[in-house]
Amino acid sequence: MSTISQQVTPPEGPHAGDELLTIAEVAEVADVLRVPVATLRYWRHLGTGPRSFRVGRGVRYWHIEVTSWLQSQSDGPPAA
Repeated sequence: MSTISQQVTPPEGPHAGDELLTIAEVAEVADVLRVPVATLRYWRHLGTGPRSFRVGRGVRYWHIEVTSWLQSQSDGPPAA
């Protein structure tokens, strides 16, 4: 019997050294924003929340994408 070893190469580009988060882990962001996880799911549906993508049956977020999205929210126009 032979074994085939696979080498995993780290991502290159903007996500090098970054980590993937599940929606449960991004829920900590929801705690900071004081919104339910369902709101994160709704924002994903609308395309207005942090960028995400599917891996198999699960949804994943790059940590840097979540923090960049949060930063962009605070850089918006001042409230009237």
